[in-house]
Parts: sequence; C-alpha cells; structure tokens
Amino acid sequence: MINSTGCTSVWGSTYPFNPYPFPWANHLFQDSPSMAMGIFEGHMAKMAEGFRAIRTVELELEDKYNPAEHDDFLTYFNWRQFTDEEWELCPPVVAVGGDGAMYDIGFQNLSRVMASGMPIKVVVVDTQVYSNTGGQACTSGFIGQVSDMAQFGKAIQGKQEPRKEIGLIGMAHRNTYVMQSTISHPNHMIEGFIQGLKARRPALFNIYSTCQPEHGIGDDMSAAQSKLAVESRAYPLFRYNPDLGKTPEECFDLEGNPQMDQDWPSYTIKYQDDGVEKEMELPLTFADFAITEGRFRKQFRVAPRDTWNENMMPLAEFLELDEDDREGVFPYVWMVDKKEQLMRLLVAQPIVESCEDRRDFWTMLRSLAGEDRPSTDSLVEDVRQDVVGKIMSGLMQIAAGSGEGLAALASAGAPMAPSTAGTGAGAAPAPTPAAAGGDYLAPWIDTAECTACDECTQLNSKIFEYNADKKAVIKNAEAGPYKDLVKAAERCTARVIHPGLPRNRSEKGIEKWIKRGEKYN
Repeated sequence: MINSTGCTSVWGSTYPFNPYPFPWANHLFQDSPSMAMGIFEGHMAKMAEGFRAIRTVELELEDKYNPAEHDDFLTYFNWRQFTDEEWELCPPVVAVGGDGAMYDIGFQNLSRVMASGMPIKVVVVDTQVYSNTGGQACTSGFIGQVSDMAQFGKAIQGKQEPRKEIGLIGMAHRNTYVMQSTISHPNHMIEGFIQGLKARRPALFNIYSTCQPEHGIGDDMSAAQSKLAVESRAYPLFRYNPDLGKTPEECFDLEGNPQMDQDWPSYTIKYQDDGVEKEMELPLTFADFAITEGRFRKQFRVAPRDTWNENMMPLAEFLELDEDDREGVFPYVWMVDKKEQLMRLLVAQPIVESCEDRRDFWTMLRSLAGEDRPSTDSLVEDVRQDVVGKIMSGLMQIAAGSGEGLAALASAGAPMAPSTAGTGAGAAPAPTPAAAGGDYLAPWIDTAECTACDECTQLNSKIFEYNADKKAVIKNAEAGPYKDLVKAAERCTARVIHPGLPRNRSEKGIEKWIKRGEKYN
C-alpha cells in the first residue's frame, strides 16, 4: 500500500502505530500513484523471477526443456505472461489518497497510472474538500458548498463550479475498471473491490467519505450520510468494467441505486397535524440531502407559517419549470421541526443549480447504462395496445352503423372475412398478447421466516415492502429488473426470497441472472 500523506495517515492512527496490516509506505502528497508504478515494476520482476525458476524446473522434470525454444521467452518473461494461477499469487499494489491527492494536485500521476495499463489499484477517499489542510474548496465538491476559499457572501454564495466526476475521467482512459461506491452499500462496494482486484488492468475505486468537521455532521453519521448521498443522486453508485464488452451499455451499470427510472427517489415524511399523525410521499432531491449538513446550511431559510403563500412551490416542481416561468416563484423543501410540525425551508439559487447538476448527471449515467431506453417487451406492448385500441374503436363504429369503422380496422391491420367486409359485419376478434419467451415463474417469499434485515427493501422498494408485521412481501414483481430479484435473494440473510424466472428475457445479461438465481428457487 502506497499512501498519500494526509488524512489517510493522520486519521488512520498516530505514531508509532500503523492501521495498515500490509507492507506500507507514504511519500509526497501527490506521488502515491507514481510511486506505486515503480514498486509494481520491482514487485512483479521479483515475482517473475520466482515463476521463471518454477517453470524451468517443471520443464526439466518433464524432460521438455529446450534452450533454443525456451531461453528467449524466459529471458523476457514478465507479469503480462503470467498464467491466471500465477497472477492470483501476486499481492496487489494499492495507492491510497484523498480527493486532493487524486483529483487535483496528483491528478497527472493518477492519469498516468490508468494510461499505463499497469494493474495498480487506486482507492480515492472522496470527501469533497481538502480536509487535511483546513477544509479548502476542492474540485470534487458540489455547487453551493461553503468552505475555505468558497465562502458565502454577498457577491458569491459558496462554490460556483460543478463537481469534477473522476469516475467519468477514469472511464475515458477506456482500459480502467472504475467503481464509485459508499460504505453504506457494502454489498456493492465489496463486490466491486473483488472485481477490480481480480481484473488484470488498472482499477479506480472512488469511495464517498464523510469528513465530520468539514461536512458539519455528527461523528456517528458517516454511514447515514453516505446512504443519503446515494438516495439524493448526490453520489450515484456505478461500476465500469471494460472486460464486459465494447459499448458503454455493456460495460457500465447503475446497479444498487434506488428507483432508477425516476429523476429523484421518493421517501415518506411523517408529521403531526392538530394531534393527528399524517404522512406525505415526497421526492428526495439533492436539497433534502444538503439541508442535513453544515456545509450547505447557509443556503436555506425557514419560512414562518404566516408567510406561506401561493408564490411558494415545492423544489421538485420548481425544477420542472422553464427559466421564464420561475420569476417570482420561491422554491422550498418540506421539513419537520422538533414538535413534528411541518415547516418550509426556502432554497437559495446555488442549491437549485446543484440540484439541476445532480439531476443532469444522473440522466447522463442512465443513458450510458442504457436505462433510458424502453425494453423490447415494453415497445411490443405499446404497439399491441395501440393496435387493439384501433380495432376496438373500429368495432364500436361498425356497431353504430358508421362506415368509418372499416377504415379504422384496415389501418389497424385487422383481418376481415372477405364475404362480409362490405356489409360492416364479421370483423376478426382482437389479437391476444404474444407469449413471452421461455417459462415464467412468479417470484415468492417465505414471509413468515423473514428477519427484517432491510436488504431487499433497500435494494428496490418498488418490488419489496414490509407488511404490518414487518415481514417482507413482494409488492410488485414487475416494478424493476429481474436482476433485482436475484440480488435480493443473494443478499437475504434468512434465504427466504425466491426470484422465480423472468417474463422479460430482453434484459441485459438475463441468462447470467437466471443462472445466478437457480439455486434460490
């Protein structure tokens, strides 16, 4: 492990202790990727020396060693010629640093590692601020974030530039495995670590990391804030694996993000109204995340109840307005005070811009993953519904004695009996939907044995929900991709989820997911 001097050293432990139970070194703040390249070359030369000796001995024992045939290969033998078995015996070289070390001052070193093709693994501790040197603004920060060198004042209200997306930059190198994840999504993160570590290529692991004093949150809130960052689209989960294909859609996935078909996931807020407990379902925007942290707090103002008026609008609705229609309208988000009463927080323009930035970035990611295109089954169903609608309309017109009914049937492509077509009778019945490819088996849950571990409901709250006894049930099996059912079965601690077999066989990688789900049925 090659560590960038900074929080990953200082906050890890203090001298003479070392939190890293591996061969470990640190160098100048920006140099850990470059230092890792040098160590990797020496490390692999030593491994090649051992493997060369083993290969030579094996050839000698089998009486197959031929100097003319083997000496040239063995002389220049290096890590690129290692077998999979040999490669698995090589401990990885890992460079670690914060966003200051990797996004900015050391970015050229990081880019060189990714361009080199060397299978060095880089872990970025992404705090969106230069934590170790006093909390200055960083290119990984969000619009409207208040910090040193991005103060809130009359002329400028916090950071003005959009966040640099190191994940997209890593993908642009084309040969690098990229994962963006958080500690609050351990299945996604650990799975990505394993994939990236096993890949014989560079790997970039960008991990959302709270900095409690600079973010203005409690010391015990790291996991909660990481989860909220994902749910508000502030920090989407994604993975990019070049080994899976040649197109972005093949290599890129957004698995693990909530309600992927929506701009903003929804959540339920509970409040008291004249002593009666009520609830509202609301979109969870970036602003709802920002209000929970001190670094954004100056961007919000409480609107006393007696100031509420028709010119105020919920932020999610405000974001849908054209620029011209926003004049004189004041966006707000709902909150609950200590007495569980509803309150409105007015949102400043920088947070509006940050919401737009996060929404647009989410739209870009969905496009890369191919999630913005309807499935083949969906298109077929839309066409079928259109045809059936035209046929039914034609039949109704015929029943009413209208000659236009025949024209409607003809445009819908409905067959008619030749002997009666001219009399307005004898139209063929509406077609039935085509059967889906393969056998369909509805998913099910052994609800009585559920342990309420939250894995399935966090994975996809549209498919899974809890009943009144807080036992998991399937709310709508068609409300998400089949892989969510399989993932839920794999993560279920009680092993009570059975994914069945999918109706829609056009999903990306569906055969792989059917295979993974077999043992749970």
